Amino acid sequence: MGLRKLFSIFSPNHQNHEDKILPSYSPIRDNLVKSPENPHTNGYPRSFIKYLRSLMSGKKSGGGLRTDEEERVYSWLYALAQSDKDLVFEYVQSTERGLSFTEAERRLKENGPNVPLEYTFPSWWHLLWAAFFHPFNIILIVLSTLSYITSDNPNGCILLILVLISVCLRFYQEYISSKAAMKLYEFVKRPVKVQRCAGRVVQTELLVQVDQRDVVPGDIIIFEPGDLFPGDVRLLSSKHLVVSQSSLTGESWTTEKTAYTKENQSTPLLELKNICFMGTNVVSGSGTGLVVSTGSKTYMSTMFSTIGKQKPPDGFENGIRQISYVLIGVMLIVMTIIITAYYLKSRALSESVLFGLSVACALTPNMLPLIVNTSLAKGALAMARDRCIVKSLACIRDMGSMDILCMDKTGTLTMDHAIVVNHLDSWGSPKEKVLRFAFLNSYFKTDQKYPLDDAILAFVYTNGYRFQPSKYRKIDEIPFDFIRRRVSVILETEFNADGRNGHVLERIMVTKGALEEIMKVCSFIDHISKGTMTTFTSEDHSRILNIGEELSNQGLRILGVAMKRLEMERSDPSITNYEFTESDMVFLGVITFFDPPKDSAKQALWRLAEKGVKAKVLTGDSLSLAVRICEELGIRTTYITTGPDLEQLNQDDFHETVKRATVLARLTPTQKLRVVQSLQTVGDHVVGFLGDGINDTLAIDAANVGISVDSGASVAKDFADIILLEKDLNVLVDGVEHGRLTFGNTMKYIKMSVVANVGGVLSLVIATLLLDFEPLTPRQLLTQTFLYSVGQIAIPWDKMEEDYVRTPQKWSMKGFPMFILWNGPVCTLCDIANLIFLCFYYSANGSNYKFFHSAWFIEGLLMQTLIFHLIRTEKIPFVQEIASWQVLCSTVVISAIGIAIPFTIVGDFMGFTTLPMSYFGFLVLLFLVYFTLGQVVKRVYILIYGKWL
Repeated sequence: MGLRKLFSIFSPNHQNHEDKILPSYSPIRDNLVKSPENPHTNGYPRSFIKYLRSLMSGKKSGGGLRTDEEERVYSWLYALAQSDKDLVFEYVQSTERGLSFTEAERRLKENGPNVPLEYTFPSWWHLLWAAFFHPFNIILIVLSTLSYITSDNPNGCILLILVLISVCLRFYQEYISSKAAMKLYEFVKRPVKVQRCAGRVVQTELLVQVDQRDVVPGDIIIFEPGDLFPGDVRLLSSKHLVVSQSSLTGESWTTEKTAYTKENQSTPLLELKNICFMGTNVVSGSGTGLVVSTGSKTYMSTMFSTIGKQKPPDGFENGIRQISYVLIGVMLIVMTIIITAYYLKSRALSESVLFGLSVACALTPNMLPLIVNTSLAKGALAMARDRCIVKSLACIRDMGSMDILCMDKTGTLTMDHAIVVNHLDSWGSPKEKVLRFAFLNSYFKTDQKYPLDDAILAFVYTNGYRFQPSKYRKIDEIPFDFIRRRVSVILETEFNADGRNGHVLERIMVTKGALEEIMKVCSFIDHISKGTMTTFTSEDHSRILNIGEELSNQGLRILGVAMKRLEMERSDPSITNYEFTESDMVFLGVITFFDPPKDSAKQALWRLAEKGVKAKVLTGDSLSLAVRICEELGIRTTYITTGPDLEQLNQDDFHETVKRATVLARLTPTQKLRVVQSLQTVGDHVVGFLGDGINDTLAIDAANVGISVDSGASVAKDFADIILLEKDLNVLVDGVEHGRLTFGNTMKYIKMSVVANVGGVLSLVIATLLLDFEPLTPRQLLTQTFLYSVGQIAIPWDKMEEDYVRTPQKWSMKGFPMFILWNGPVCTLCDIANLIFLCFYYSANGSNYKFFHSAWFIEGLLMQTLIFHLIRTEKIPFVQEIASWQVLCSTVVISAIGIAIPFTIVGDFMGFTTLPMSYFGFLVLLFLVYFTLGQVVKRVYILIYGKWL
């Protein structure tokens, strides 16, 4: 993604972060952090201090997968979750009245503004320097400078133009990429209701609104539906509180929170009932809470503190740099030999240096930066046509190398909304009556609409049910709360009691909610098929629980439905002073829901598997639901695991489990990150991660290829390398194909250019040592190099063989030297054969050096032009496999120009002469031998090493 953003996750006072887990003014910090080994501190029980010691040690029983900073945040929050309110106030040095304005101002200065992360953009000159400082650019600039020194201005100008184009392309790419910045500041732009105290003699509690940036540890906040939590908060009071943690977990389901509980160590952090986290929001209910952590010390900020630091090194770029250093060494050695040999023969130092410089230019793959960036830009344009925006061009190569794709489930594999699967009675049979009463409950409830209510309404309307809600009138509603975990509506309707004109008013209570809670208030059970009602027995209870468990194991969500008739005399229809109690109700059945997989997902996963890309599902949702989705999509579920299980593993077992598992559920954002890192480091895989939530950002940033969608969270899109404009995995499959095409064409150029240049320069060295004159003049050699380089511009438009695109492709520096050793000598042998033929058949020597120059120029140019066709395929070139028409046209044009030059005025100016047709007949024979010998070497090489490119 170019230069990564540099983050400063600590506040501007630059204090040691170990001292800032608790406020620096808190005497409790020594007890909780610095001196946990003290068996008696302020009278706290030994067991509690022992527990804190184990937490604060920064070590895990499972191998220390969390960082020390994360361990301190975990310990702090767990300690507060397990403590009484009085202790919590003491821990953060606050009171039940809140902080004074003076104390709050002092803490704000000490802790800094309540900002999740502080970050800076890399400056434009930094990006420009990074684009400029590339080994091949440096080589070209040095050669250009030497060209100007030796008065070879045309060559120096050409080299500088190549550098300019390469630097501009890369600078533009990195500059656009750097504009993707984190938007976590969206969490700090809202006012927060805070309770403060004022007064010198009598303390008065005041309710004020402050900017979220000004909230400090120790503040008491008051929240209601729609509010965001400004920091990590220990609840003090709560009423029907329901919180959405989708910003941390990525799952749309809400969670219930309560202040009236004490947690234990075994509860996962994000499931703590009395702790609310920065960035999460209130869905319903209200309450008060004590802010215990702000800014960079919150769970969310700690989670994001690794942003920009986890990206693995680019193996391709490292390989290019290694080749660059090798070529620099070879170039210096060859230049020294050439200059020394030529000087000993001619005694002309300036001409010797100029000729050596020309050889160095011929040895350097001048077009490498331009070819690489052009290939990537072409791939980016092709992916853009497929509704796929590429922010980092380098990631296109990684797409071709990707062999594991990790993805979130919600919105990626599924449609991200629930649908009704069935409406079952107490014996598991579909019954319309169950659906009718569930519909009435969802239709008339007004306190809070949930996605499951929308699913029920949509199911009824789209399937043509006519339940006539207009015949009912809503009387009252008992809203949902986390204790009852159900919602009830009281409705009134008329019915014809005796078949004549007399109508009777009837009131009913319809209740819907968690299955266990619904069964608690039921005393009867409806035999819908028989039209009878019986007492709710223990056998009924066990049977329904078993049905519910079986449905849950199938990955379905379940709601129970019950009703109760509240008869009322017609003569007094307006009586409302009654007490409605949810008791002695009639159990009707259950409604089951499912977030269905996308129609296109199964086909896309199959296509990815055919291309050697394995899929792993990393989700924060339940295991049963994830397994159900994966089974429907054809993802193997023979080995599965969960986040809490991973927490208990040591490092070796963790890596082995991650390697084998295909479904990993109930993962926190940091666990997703560690799974990706494990696959990269231990498994040596190139990993892509597809996600759309804030909880996915860590993994997106760390993956070799970070992928998000246009509808995803802004933070996820900011750090993604690729953004899909459609939530369709088939677009990603096309991206993999483009990535492998780009990678393959780049590898063609690198291998072909290095083989051709090394082989050609070795031939020049041998010819220089054997002949009494230079094989080519500097001007002729530079012209040959220029024409050859121009002809390579068409390489990005070449096609790849189907077998190559089917498998992931990775850079391997180990095989590169062997590739050169096997193929370079073939070029040199043909050049030497040409040298022998010219010297003995045409007697080309010092007296007719123009003939030799002309023949050597054409043979060298044709050799370097045609070698691409031998390198580009495992098959027989021009017979079994033909290059794209762009490459063929380039080959024909450059070859024609090279052959024609000696017969033109330009040839006279450059010191060439015409050649007989017999020589061209020899060239045909020579290249037939070259392609035959090269094909034999190719087959033997593939037989030994198993691959070609």
